[in-house]
Amino acid sequence: MGGAIEPDAHALAAAKRTADLSVSVCLPARDEEATVGQIVATVRRNLVEHVPLVDEVVVVDDGSIDATAEVAAWEGATVLAVGEILPELPPGTGKGNALWKSLYACSGDIICWLDADVRNFGAHFVTRLLEPLLTDAAVGFVKGYYRRPLHGEVTGGGRVTELMGRPVISALFPHLAGFVQPLAGEYAGRRALLETVPFVEGWGVEIGLLIDLVANFGLDAIAQVDLGVREHRNRPLEELGPQAMAILVTGLRRAELVRYDDEQRAERIGVEIRERPPIVSVPSYRTKFGRELSA
Repeated sequence: MGGAIEPDAHALAAAKRTADLSVSVCLPARDEEATVGQIVATVRRNLVEHVPLVDEVVVVDDGSIDATAEVAAWEGATVLAVGEILPELPPGTGKGNALWKSLYACSGDIICWLDADVRNFGAHFVTRLLEPLLTDAAVGFVKGYYRRPLHGEVTGGGRVTELMGRPVISALFPHLAGFVQPLAGEYAGRRALLETVPFVEGWGVEIGLLIDLVANFGLDAIAQVDLGVREHRNRPLEELGPQAMAILVTGLRRAELVRYDDEQRAERIGVEIRERPPIVSVPSYRTKFGRELSA
């Protein structure tokens, strides 16, 4: 991490131009006014204005009640409310739904997704994710990994990954055990691959994408890159149960988490694991991007 050689953004921009590709950076966001602006500004300043590597920065606002949309727009992002995108379709919910809709909202041949709550974001998050896609035509999807501090300790973050994600993968999908951060929210991929797989609507989206993309295109099409250290807003323990449950039951249509409050009363928490279909199956998407539905 500390001794990693940074990708040359100018060389990547030249490779993008030679390959005649376009790149979208997208942040799904909900109530992230404290951090989203700095991320958008860093990408635009370094990778849009200084080096023509990124063609657009899009923020998909998923029902924020704070100033997320205003802050992102002030820093130059194209901001769309999730409800504005494909409004003719039945509504969905959760992060995966925002990501799925962003495939329609973004125009790039390559989409780079970033979480909007990162406090120590640097432009290297984007350049490192894009480098394999722009230098190796065989790579179709790139996952980031990193060290995750927790409450001032050097390590300890990624609790859902360690307690649920990694055990699920080790037990059910051992061929994916080599991915350091299977639930990482920073990843990039080619539209041609991403448009062909379903997106789990809730917190199961990351593990669902990894499983489905490897199943459809093989391990050799997936790369992972070291992003260094990632500091973000750590959720309280009680909010992690639904995430863990969604990961466990991503393949199911619905699930409930049962837990108990301070007075030992049962509390049923709905967990969002519905899936959006491959976006290439949506007629308006095919019309916009000139796609044909294969037999």
